[in-house]
Amino acid sequence: MKVILASDHGGVSLRKEIGSLLEEMQIEYEDIGCDCEGSVDYPDYGIPAAERVASGEFDKGILICGTGIGMSISANKVKGIRAALVHDVFSAKATREHNDSNMIAMGERVIGPGLAREIVKTWLGTDFQAGRHADRIGKISGYETNGEL
Repeated sequence: MKVILASDHGGVSLRKEIGSLLEEMQIEYEDIGCDCEGSVDYPDYGIPAAERVASGEFDKGILICGTGIGMSISANKVKGIRAALVHDVFSAKATREHNDSNMIAMGERVIGPGLAREIVKTWLGTDFQAGRHADRIGKISGYETNGEL
């Protein structure tokens, strides 16, 4: 598994924590920043990360900003991305099982590092259940492709 990791200025500390977790889990990843204290625009990091997941270069992506909201909105503009805003373990598991999410977004100002680590472990360790859920994902993909459900 290959993971891309990105944040804006509001998620630098939590992104570094998640990078450490990925190293502990021996998961290959690339951290594309940001590494600054000044304000930056989350789409400048979220969209390129999403494009690299959508292209197949990375299997999954983890995005972090102050709330996770801006990153999730930005990533979901990229065709083929199903980015879920996640701030609890149950949702992390459900979004993999039911939505086959390929990216998650979290907010450093919303959750702490311990919970974020548990969310990431759960999300990365949960498989898509397919079945009835695959039909729903198919509708989303169909709409992205031809504008029809």
